[in-house]
Amino acid sequence: MSETDQDRAEDKEQSLLDHLKELRDRLLRMVLVVLVLFLSLFAFSEQIFSYVAQPLLALMPEGTSMIATGVTSPFLVPFKLVLLLSVLLAVPYLLHQIWGFIAPGLYSHEKRLAGPLLISSVALFYCGVAFAYFVIFPILFGFFISIAPTGVAMMTDIGQYLDFIITIFFAFGIAFEVPVATFLLIAAGVTTPRALAKKRPYIIIGAFVVGMVLTPPDVISQSLLAIPMWLLFELGLVMSRIFLRPKSIITQNDEYEILEEGHSELNDDEMDSMLDEMEAEEAENRQLPPEKP
Repeated sequence: MSETDQDRAEDKEQSLLDHLKELRDRLLRMVLVVLVLFLSLFAFSEQIFSYVAQPLLALMPEGTSMIATGVTSPFLVPFKLVLLLSVLLAVPYLLHQIWGFIAPGLYSHEKRLAGPLLISSVALFYCGVAFAYFVIFPILFGFFISIAPTGVAMMTDIGQYLDFIITIFFAFGIAFEVPVATFLLIAAGVTTPRALAKKRPYIIIGAFVVGMVLTPPDVISQSLLAIPMWLLFELGLVMSRIFLRPKSIITQNDEYEILEEGHSELNDDEMDSMLDEMEAEEAENRQLPPEKP
């Protein structure tokens, strides 16, 4: 191996090590921020759990309360809740670190598109969690309590309650990302707003299927997730029509005019004229004498 090849190999190895060191440093910062938030919030774990359980406690019959069936539940349940809350609060910083690692490898137009999408994704996820807490929980818990059989006292285990609300939080947080997913599909050229609008019935059915998979097995919670998903899909279509310009029919190349695939807005006369021009230009190029070296 020549010295030049050795230098290139060493530079490549050094560059890889630099990237790994940067990744390690950013991961350590992310873990440190989550740990600091966790230690700061754990002292208020009892108040945090009471606040999270308030939608159910406010609707429970007088004289009933939540229970802990596990020996370690009074400690582990608030621990899990505070840890989850710490991660959720640290999401903007975590995404900032991820963005700082991948941004140098992106083109300028990709950076302009990715920044607003990341911010909107975080905001929509928080909106989904807030929607679940302030709107869905009172309706859902009120329904469950109202259908309890006579003589049955509803005393929910705190561990099962935490698992239930975490599932609902993530289900609605992910469901509220539908506008971003729709926008990305259209921006990437995978589909168009018109094509997605034609598939609306299938998307509505898919929303109910997703609601059935992500939520507990009851019609109320499934519908309360599927209907917002459908409305958010419509929002994504509207935003894509506003912010994404339709591609031009003709894309200018260095020597030719190329018709985009799948476009059918040119009539027959325009198509024949364009083909005649291309054939004439090709015939003219054939008649030109070869260039002298």
